[in-house]
Amino acid sequence: MIFAAILAGGIGTRMGNVEKPKQFLLLGDKPILIHTIEKFYINNAFNEIIVLCPKQWISHTKDLISRYIDDSNCIKVIEGGNLRNDTIMNAIRYIEDNYELSEEDIIVTHDSVRPFITHRIIEENIKYAIDYGACDTVIPSSDTIIESKDGKFINSVPNRQNMYQGQTPQSFRILKLKELYNVLSNEEKELLTDAAKIFSSNDEQVFLVEGEVSNIKITYPHDLKVANSILKEK
Repeated sequence: MIFAAILAGGIGTRMGNVEKPKQFLLLGDKPILIHTIEKFYINNAFNEIIVLCPKQWISHTKDLISRYIDDSNCIKVIEGGNLRNDTIMNAIRYIEDNYELSEEDIIVTHDSVRPFITHRIIEENIKYAIDYGACDTVIPSSDTIIESKDGKFINSVPNRQNMYQGQTPQSFRILKLKELYNVLSNEEKELLTDAAKIFSSNDEQVFLVEGEVSNIKITYPHDLKVANSILKEK
């Protein structure tokens, strides 16, 4: 089985003084979140799409989905967690409570505010998560990366040819992710906020899926302006 987890648990503090989390802001004539869900909804590979949001926004999220998506029976809205991995684990607990899982079952996790994900990226995440157990969507770094441990002086300048910028989706075999997460200490859980890093830090292979420059994350007000420009071009 294959599940999608749309991570909409953030409150968007970096978006500035807005009355609602950024995933509910309008992009064109629809909320950002709806654009994102639609990309997964039209893909018939998924047994269920799980949207995870702050508890106080669950009813609003359900209302939006009912308004914009005709048949929303395959979409479930549940509460997210305090941290990204907490939110993913909430999705896994929901899946375990409602399905009989095998070692081959896959979860595709995606930021709710990356609305321009493509069909190819979704398909390749499914394929390589099945083949390798874990995959991460990335694009080559176009800028030189500087490492500074104190924020004042350069410690190293890694070879840019080996550097990538992480995007989402990140996709995993569900039971393997749960197994690796459950053996982490509380300190490790705070440090390993990226699920792919949980795999790589345990010497588990994480395959790289080629992302797209347009697969942007809408974090700041400028990003929303860029996203509206992309939407008009499409």
